[in-house]
Amino acid sequence: MRLSIVSSALVGVLVGFGSSVTIVIAAAHGVGATPAQVASWITVLCITMGISSPLLSWLHRMPIVTAWSTPGAALIGATAVAGVPTIGIEAAVGAFLLAAVLIILCAAIKPLADLIARIPAAIAAAMLAGVLIGFVIDLFDQAATDPLLVLPLIAVFLAVRLFNATWAVIAVLGTAVAWAAILGRIAPLETGLAFSSLELVSPVFDTTVLLGLGVPLFLVSMASQNLPGFAVLKAAGYEPPARSALTITGLASLLSAPFGAHTTTMAAITASLCTGPDVHPDPAERWKCGLFYGLFYLILGTIGVSIVAGFAALPTAIIATVAGLVLIGPLMGSLHAGLSAEGTRFPAVLTLTATASGLSLFGIGSAFWGLALGLVALGLDRIMKKNREAL
Repeated sequence: MRLSIVSSALVGVLVGFGSSVTIVIAAAHGVGATPAQVASWITVLCITMGISSPLLSWLHRMPIVTAWSTPGAALIGATAVAGVPTIGIEAAVGAFLLAAVLIILCAAIKPLADLIARIPAAIAAAMLAGVLIGFVIDLFDQAATDPLLVLPLIAVFLAVRLFNATWAVIAVLGTAVAWAAILGRIAPLETGLAFSSLELVSPVFDTTVLLGLGVPLFLVSMASQNLPGFAVLKAAGYEPPARSALTITGLASLLSAPFGAHTTTMAAITASLCTGPDVHPDPAERWKCGLFYGLFYLILGTIGVSIVAGFAALPTAIIATVAGLVLIGPLMGSLHAGLSAEGTRFPAVLTLTATASGLSLFGIGSAFWGLALGLVALGLDRIMKKNREAL
């Protein structure tokens, strides 16, 4: 046993949790969750990662670590209009259950997995970019509204990322707390250190929410988390156990959804911190990193209510700022994947703009319509190309 196994797991947890917990909180607020429900949401996500990561790592003797779907959380938060929830937590939980079932079906039914894989990567990436761009724009809206608080944080981010992009958001989060305290902008904590509790939410299965949120959440979780997570394992020299991983993360998502949590997926960025030679020179020994990764998440899960209370004491501009900075990197990657290929650029632009517009028809949200519009445009382009070739 090497200390590097423990330290790599700790760094992975700190980076994964610290850099994206604000996105989850924004998602919970976006569907009108109460403070207790927000705490339950974060707590049960930590528990599912604390159990699924060691289980998968032990079963397959690989450093397999899981994460919450950050792009999925961004998608959920984007359902709010001008900060006002348009769907309730009960309907959102119904959508979370659908997304979990679809992930399990992908593991069980190979043709379904093949069908999902046939969705062009450019269209899926463009849909994700349309979801993320609103958060990044909101970052600069906050800078215009509260420049004294926000502009120094952007400066810290730009400075730190020159040396280490992974830690830039963590540095911003720490600076934000200190800067808000200096400015006297931190509200009194409602509670002290307290142990977490879970709160059941009765799901509501609203067809429009299932189509407008549940299906896009499933697609985003697959395209932006699970597939890159498998790619990270492959890059590290492992053969990803895709069906087993999808089954376990799908079941974890299914069991955690009634407590308010969205999908548990394969980790992507944080997985790279737990799979390389820095963890252990022997690839056969790196699986132990997954055990400690899970342990640290279980510890975080015990104090989820205190974490939520701490963030609630911060100005809302800080949450929006950190969330926007976190998502610049994923937005950049999504834009590149969506717009780089000339053959799919037009339908990708339609998907991006329709998704970003907030279009809602028949109660179904813009992510669904953006995806549908892009696929229709792509299909028409291909039909026209075949007809021209036939002449």
